[in-house]
Amino acid sequence: MTHAVWRKAMLPEHSTVQEAIACLDRSAMQIVLVVTTGDVLVGTVTDGDIRRGLLRGLDLSSPVMSVVNREPLVVPPQMGRDTVLQLMKANSLHHFPVVSEQKVVVDLILINELLAMQQRANTMIIMAGGKGTRLGELTQQCPKPLLPVAGKPMLEHIIERARLDGIHRFVLSVHYLGHMIEEYFGDGSRWKVTIEYLREDKPLGTAGALSLLGTLPEQPVLVTNGDVLTDIRYGDVLDFHDRNLAHATMAVRQHEWQHQFGVVKTRGIDITGFEEKPVLKTHVNAGIYVLAPVALAALEKGCYCDMPSLFMRLHEQGQRIIAYPMHEPWLDVGRPDDLAKAQREYS
Repeated sequence: MTHAVWRKAMLPEHSTVQEAIACLDRSAMQIVLVVTTGDVLVGTVTDGDIRRGLLRGLDLSSPVMSVVNREPLVVPPQMGRDTVLQLMKANSLHHFPVVSEQKVVVDLILINELLAMQQRANTMIIMAGGKGTRLGELTQQCPKPLLPVAGKPMLEHIIERARLDGIHRFVLSVHYLGHMIEEYFGDGSRWKVTIEYLREDKPLGTAGALSLLGTLPEQPVLVTNGDVLTDIRYGDVLDFHDRNLAHATMAVRQHEWQHQFGVVKTRGIDITGFEEKPVLKTHVNAGIYVLAPVALAALEKGCYCDMPSLFMRLHEQGQRIIAYPMHEPWLDVGRPDDLAKAQREYS
């Protein structure tokens, strides 16, 4: 749910029962999130909680804390929507506050939102043509996107995750052992989605393969590498791209690297200061993008182009390129250690 919407359900802990009722009416979400300073969740209030309080003799001027449920069921930000839906059904709940480890409210998930997920018109293009040479023998007879993680191919995890966000049209760009990918996924009907294929005769890079699309789409396309496993909400990236009127959006992650030596600051030969093993913070490319049709038009058909080069080309043309900062769990499965980590986390 978008940030501005779920915040309507939040209410300061010093409020009254009457203000809680007004909050229920205003948000129409059937729940009030009672919070203290910094949006830390204290508890929740529903219409049933208020009615039970009134039956106990409370009135509209009573403090909201007299009817609050101090131990509501909550979920962490990294929990997948399919798991949340299962929990809702198992506990007969219609909403789940999403809270961080510090109990800060970061979202509110409604069951109607999950059940009535609207199909998006956007197409998702997955780059699945690489050889995966860093994985050694594992990819000699199997394309990297088909390597199993927790009992199913990495590529299947990506498709199922995107389907939860209303994406039902997929294009897979294949090259190395591409026939195995096509044999496994077919037309996508097994997953209740539509899958088509771009077949590279030679590697064209993370962006160049998109030049093989027949006609330019009318909507922005979502692009991801076929070896990136994440709990990101693809729909949120698309919405962010649209809200910011961007031509190209790149999901980025903050990467921290600590210098192994103490750093000496100088001006000429004069020492001006010291910094003991500083931590450098940078943003790295997460391998997930949104591209407007005009961005795809900047590609030359059949010519090699990686995604950073396309972004710089768009920048030189005066187009708007933006970064989507992501905090969700993310793993680029490029080495055997990465695959082992994915197996542990997804199992």
